[in-house]
Amino acid sequence: MKLILSTIPPNEAPAVAKTLVSEQLVASVNIVPAVQSIYTWKGNICDDTESLMIMKTTAARVPSLIERLKALHSYEVPEIVSLDIDENGSNPDYVKWVLESVSRK
Repeated sequence: MKLILSTIPPNEAPAVAKTLVSEQLVASVNIVPAVQSIYTWKGNICDDTESLMIMKTTAARVPSLIERLKALHSYEVPEIVSLDIDENGSNPDYVKWVLESVSRK
């Protein structure tokens, strides 16, 4: 399993999350409504309020998820970070649900 993190403008997060779930690219998305992001972009220091999307999926779906998220996202270079989830250290029923949720039907 994979945990995907992405920051996004708050007004975009719900629609993007619903699209990714409906297209079975992710099993679920948690949206943290407001995080303060400080970063450099094109030589400027930026200080923005963004939403953080926490997505659960499988390794097999990550490439398609990245491409779709890039297409839906308004940023020129969206943050998309993939982390491994230790399935042996996770609730097996939850792992099964994630796997079933993103499988092609």
